[in-house]
Amino acid sequence: MNQTRIIFFCLGNICRSPLAEGLFRYKVEQRGLAERFHIESAGTSAYHIGEAPDPGSQKVALDRLDLDISHQRAQQLEDAHHHEFDVLVAMDRSNRRHALRMDGADSDKILLLRNFEPEPQHRGTDVPDPYGGGVSQFDLVFDIVDRCTERLLDHLLSEQ
Repeated sequence: MNQTRIIFFCLGNICRSPLAEGLFRYKVEQRGLAERFHIESAGTSAYHIGEAPDPGSQKVALDRLDLDISHQRAQQLEDAHHHEFDVLVAMDRSNRRHALRMDGADSDKILLLRNFEPEPQHRGTDVPDPYGGGVSQFDLVFDIVDRCTERLLDHLLSEQ
């Protein structure tokens, strides 16, 4: 069986996209589908390459779901990712635009996470960057990413 290769990305790969990677992996594993997906995350910038997720992202994942994402390490989104992955999921419109300008970019493969919002009024908007924003911002981002990754997984399974 071919794996669906998916990469979530934001600016630095320490706040939003590590949460998305962790939550999506959790949902895939809960459904017994781990062998069907290869999941990673990245940042469009090189600011944090090799760093663990932000303590706020780690804490909210542990507190809310007993999910440990501390093993993840930030990497930069590269041209090769456009060929290696089936689906690239941006946390916001700015980073999606950045990815669309890269060599090998295919607009059909580069999705915006909040296009999978249950409520239509939130579709197409950005996952806010919680960096430096305190606990409430990380809680907000967790909630957004949690509900959108659930619907993204449903969408991907319906296409398989």
